[in-house]
Amino acid sequence: MKKYIFLLATSFLLVIGNSAAQTTDTAENGQPQIAQAAETTRYKLYPTQNMWNFIKLDTQTGKMWMVQFSVEDSNDRFVYDLNPLYLYFNDDMVNGRFELYPTQNSWNFILLDQIDGRTWQVQWSFDKDKRGIVPIM
Repeated sequence: MKKYIFLLATSFLLVIGNSAAQTTDTAENGQPQIAQAAETTRYKLYPTQNMWNFIKLDTQTGKMWMVQFSVEDSNDRFVYDLNPLYLYFNDDMVNGRFELYPTQNSWNFILLDQIDGRTWQVQWSFDKDKRGIVPIM
């Protein structure tokens, strides 16, 4: 009897989990739309090849920050802007619009707008003059 209750409960959870996914490819206005799970988050952390540094991405607007943590000195914990401007701002902002992709260069990532296809080179650095983003045309 316990086996049957366990199987029933497991089946129920699988059905609920599968129904939470969103699979629409286009919005009502015909524009491409990101297929996303209901749990898509607004902010994501991406590891760099430096174990103490991450890039934090606002997946709605494309804003990014360099985040450094430390296990010893609180002076080694900080957040720097990589780009202080929104790359997208509108009433219909959606989580998951922007995604970061690592490159073979440990200082660079590619930022992709998954809806309209725009791309940027993202460079993080400890030197303020060497960090930022540049559109790839």
